[in-house]
Amino acid sequence: MSANLVLTNGRFYTLDPQQPTATAVAIRDGKILAVGIDADIKALLGSGGEWVDLNGRCVTPGLVDSHVHFENFAIFRRRVDLDGANSLEAALDRLAAYAAKQLARPHDENYWLQGRGWQQDQWGRQAFPTAADLDKINAHVPICLKHKSGHAAWVNSRALQIAGINDNTPDTAGGQIQRDSAGHATGILFEDAMELVTDHIPPETVPEIVDAMRDAQQYCWQVGLTGIHDFDGRSCFLALQSLHANRELGLRFVKNIPVKLLENAVGVGLRSGFGDEWLRIGGIKIFADGALGPRTAAMVASYDQEPDNLGIMVTDKEEMQLKASLASANGLSLTVHAIGDRANHDVLDVYAQVRAEEKARADGSHHLRHRIEHVQILHPTDLLRLAELNVIASVQPTHATSDMFMVDRYWGERGQYSYAFRTLANSGATLSFGSDAPIEKIDPLPGIHAAVTRRRADGSPGEAGWYPEQKLSVAEAVYAFTMGTAVAGSQEQRFGSITVGKCADLTIFDQDIFTMPADELLDVNVAGTIVNGEFKYTFKSTIG
Repeated sequence: MSANLVLTNGRFYTLDPQQPTATAVAIRDGKILAVGIDADIKALLGSGGEWVDLNGRCVTPGLVDSHVHFENFAIFRRRVDLDGANSLEAALDRLAAYAAKQLARPHDENYWLQGRGWQQDQWGRQAFPTAADLDKINAHVPICLKHKSGHAAWVNSRALQIAGINDNTPDTAGGQIQRDSAGHATGILFEDAMELVTDHIPPETVPEIVDAMRDAQQYCWQVGLTGIHDFDGRSCFLALQSLHANRELGLRFVKNIPVKLLENAVGVGLRSGFGDEWLRIGGIKIFADGALGPRTAAMVASYDQEPDNLGIMVTDKEEMQLKASLASANGLSLTVHAIGDRANHDVLDVYAQVRAEEKARADGSHHLRHRIEHVQILHPTDLLRLAELNVIASVQPTHATSDMFMVDRYWGERGQYSYAFRTLANSGATLSFGSDAPIEKIDPLPGIHAAVTRRRADGSPGEAGWYPEQKLSVAEAVYAFTMGTAVAGSQEQRFGSITVGKCADLTIFDQDIFTMPADELLDVNVAGTIVNGEFKYTFKSTIG
């Protein structure tokens, strides 16, 4: 059988233990046909096929991000980005410039100014901003700005008015309206209380989301991604199906389902794994708690400097157990957001019960790939439990370097049990890497760098890195972005390694990331991205 694409003179790191390295690969009809040495593989090239000399470039299986909010990522690429603003004034200046540009265009009375990425801890202050700050930019057009974590919103007085939030408005279940010492709403909403405002924002239409996704998909190819595990809702799924139906979907998607749609999924008989190689059903997403940035992650002991703050449990343990048991009994895996040590402990208790139920049923459901998203801090007694329960640790390495100073400030000595990637790996737990975009950059190379160096791009906190005992090797980090994500999506038979018969999804780098100094990883460029045997991206036509 002849190949329609042959790649030679490369450094292929296959992640296949039967053949760990190679110099050439043959591809036919979107699948890996052969893996080996240049002369043998080039001989397989068929008439009319394409031969590409990689000139010694490094190639891995296609990198897959195991945690993305893809609709939000796509849409927020077109809104104001406050990430990196180092003061309240800088954030307001960005917003003012964006508002001047947007409001100069035609817009209707339902228009909202929206954005995300602010982080008061990066402003040299711990106090949250207020509605009055935003009113200085515009008091007539409603403004809603999501915190970098996505677990708090900063709104102006007009938005509070539209939402009907006043001094007597009660907190929501799983959420909180921040109030000042006089009991007035400040303009900061935590967790589910954000919905009091966001429910009033006109949603994007599916065609608008599809258009934004086209641009976002191009960016993903440029940074070396071939697949995404998505955590947005129904409108995202509709947009992905539209792209798929029109044969425009060029990334592999695992689509997770919000828990509020669990009964709908059970009712129509959806099961994890349903779909094809482009779009398939993942698990049921539950939020256990909040996040570190707004100090809503649920903790066993209080936050340092805040003796009365234990965070927020968004979903209580009993409700979580009921939802998890229902999902598992109907062939749906669970994927639970848990940041704080109390949240992770409760989720692991829930999973222990679910695993016991699955064992008793003996119906094969014990093979479901249950996950915890983030696993940002574990209680010492829980460090081995993910491996013991066969629960996947879906983690984001750039969270560690973004959050490290907040961890030191709010969790103190407990920080040694946070972002504990080496501890989890040594325990036998499967690591699956992602970005949590748009919370962090979707680019996987910064994730690899963070996992390997435990340092930011500027070198902080120093040469050794933050809790350096938790560092991984480049090979382990790449595995977590390839085979780890494949295992998390129950797709290891088709993806995750460069193996004969698997899908031909490859990421090509302009340098050998496995042999170069770790400090230089951020200087690497993606030279090419291949999905289903087709080049989706090449860097400045350097390949060929």
